[in-house]
Amino acid sequence: MTTIARVKIPARMPGANEYIAQERRSRYAGAKLKQEYTNLAALYFRRAGMKPVTAPVKLRFTWHETNRRRDKDNVAYAKKFILDGMQRAGFLPNDNNRWILGFEDCFVYGGRPGVEIEVMCDDGLA
Repeated sequence: MTTIARVKIPARMPGANEYIAQERRSRYAGAKLKQEYTNLAALYFRRAGMKPVTAPVKLRFTWHETNRRRDKDNVAYAKKFILDGMQRAGFLPNDNNRWILGFEDCFVYGGRPGVEIEVMCDDGLA
């Protein structure tokens, strides 16, 4: 696999617990949170100025957390916002099985929160 793109979003993305809490508060609050973080991801992918994906990709997410208080599955829930943002930015045609081969999640603790997204493609397709 060859890395074709790398983007860093220097913000703590909401986890499943935060999203569920907003949904329970009001469906509009949940929709607003999703829209906000989808737009944030789209912004960083647009800023990177990369060409759109033309072959299936694998994604590696490196989640930077300030501490270990949030469970890994809760943190990685933000993938949904990021994938939707990649589509909104025009970088990824779709987040279905045709375009996404798989995911890898890595976690780093300490320092500033954020997430790095590495987009990888088969060597013959890159």
